Amino acid sequence: MRTRRLFSREFKLEAVKLVQERGVAVAQAARDLEVHENVLRKWIREASADPAQAFPGQGVMKPELAEIDRLRKEVAKLKMERDILKNAAAHNA
Repeated sequence: MRTRRLFSREFKLEAVKLVQERGVAVAQAARDLEVHENVLRKWIREASADPAQAFPGQGVMKPELAEIDRLRKEVAKLKMERDILKNAAAHNA
């Protein structure tokens, strides 16, 4: 069984630069870097969509996803507090 290869943010950015800035064809760059052409195309799309936030790394969320995660936790906490208050009100009624 093959294990998935992990590439650093710097490697991905340099691979994208090969194609975008130096004019190397995607197919040639993929062969030279020993990555699948589709993987390199995906890296190019990600870098083009949001250059500053591209390839955040494992365990690091983009700011929008971190905010969504924070809001989900807050909603869960508020629901729990609401349920506690409902139960208290029902017992006092």
